[in-house]
Amino acid sequence: MTRQLHLGGFLIASPVTHSHAAWRHPGSETDYFGPEHYHRVGRILERGKFDFAFFADLLAAPDRFGGDQSEPFRRGTQAAATIDPSLVAASLAAVTSRLGIAVTKSATYFHPYELARVFGSLDHLTRGRIAWNIVTSLTQAEARNFGHDAHVDHEERYARAEEFVSTAIKLWSSWDADAVTADKATGVWADPTKIHPVDHIGEHYRTRGPLNQPRSPQHRPVLIQAGSSETGKNFAARWAEAIFEIDPTPEGRRAYYDDVKSRVVNFGRNPDHVKVFPSFIPFIGETESIAREKQAFHNELADPISGLITLSVHTDHDFSQYDLDAPVEDVRVSGTQGLFEVARRLSHRDSLTLRDIGKLYAQGVLLPQFVGTATDVADQIEASFTGGEADGFIVSSAQTPGTFNDFVDYVVPELQRRGLFRREYEGATLREHLGLGDAHDNLPADIRGEERVLVG
Repeated sequence: MTRQLHLGGFLIASPVTHSHAAWRHPGSETDYFGPEHYHRVGRILERGKFDFAFFADLLAAPDRFGGDQSEPFRRGTQAAATIDPSLVAASLAAVTSRLGIAVTKSATYFHPYELARVFGSLDHLTRGRIAWNIVTSLTQAEARNFGHDAHVDHEERYARAEEFVSTAIKLWSSWDADAVTADKATGVWADPTKIHPVDHIGEHYRTRGPLNQPRSPQHRPVLIQAGSSETGKNFAARWAEAIFEIDPTPEGRRAYYDDVKSRVVNFGRNPDHVKVFPSFIPFIGETESIAREKQAFHNELADPISGLITLSVHTDHDFSQYDLDAPVEDVRVSGTQGLFEVARRLSHRDSLTLRDIGKLYAQGVLLPQFVGTATDVADQIEASFTGGEADGFIVSSAQTPGTFNDFVDYVVPELQRRGLFRREYEGATLREHLGLGDAHDNLPADIRGEERVLVG
């Protein structure tokens, strides 16, 4: 059978996704804080047999660019206004039956027991369709919102995340799969010998356990990560089952794919059970010229300052202090280091100024744009997929829900015709959609051999 690709749809529970122009687009919906918008998008993605909807999130309104929040609010930039994606996921689950739902939550500003309980509950409520996108948070603004004077150092955040994830896994495994008997005749609801305390006492976290809920349908959520720094890529290769990536160049995507897959092997894991998902924005038209007009109209709406506000968020660095018409300088950033490296690489390659980078960032946070007829866009997807760049793709929108409607109506049938994408869901859970196999078998080799409570 021909190897088939996977698809996710990128969302933030807000007016802005990757595209900062999307909310200004006349074709976009404007109610981003009620359930109907997300229900509509979810139904479109499920109609297109997408593996999952992916919700990114940040925990603070931007304040890094110029040390002021007024411009982010005025311009409506990324994270200026969001609602909690875990609650959106619960609502979306009620109107879909097969679509997976990936939710971003921080491993820096929550506790493992709290998140284990949230994601275990969501996995139950979705009947096994939930994923956790693990982030370590980015900014000083997020730290202050949680009562801290300063954000934790990059390396320390990942050290905490390592303990956080391993502790959450222990909690998800604290109930054996057959612990609940619900025997009405004997009055025994669960076998206490099959429910195990965790008794975790670590450097950063303590929890007695067990989780006060039975094992969920997937055992635990599918784990997603987007590591781009050296530490981040190691963390993703150790834990993630799907990896979200941003790189606008084929050579960059290919190098990233080869790099993380080799790291996965080094952690004793099956590289086929770790799916790499680059992201792109499609512009689809009846002809190539119509698609180019759609792209040009969208890109013209992008405001460079809005892009630089979000670049400042992602890197936790204030870019208001630089000359907009000068090249991007070599500066030390503490946030998403990989994204800034991409920006710096593009600047050096194409002689781009900081204003140019801001414009590109506002158009889609450096995502490539796949443009043309449905056949043209499918050609670009197939070339990337067969060229060793991806196991699947995260489709991001230039307008919502129009981009998703066009992609599902025109590109998905072309991918199906080529045998590259499913015609129907073959499983019920997200883990089955992605072909990930058993949750325990997909852990790092050293963790698979640890204590009984981890195995369950």
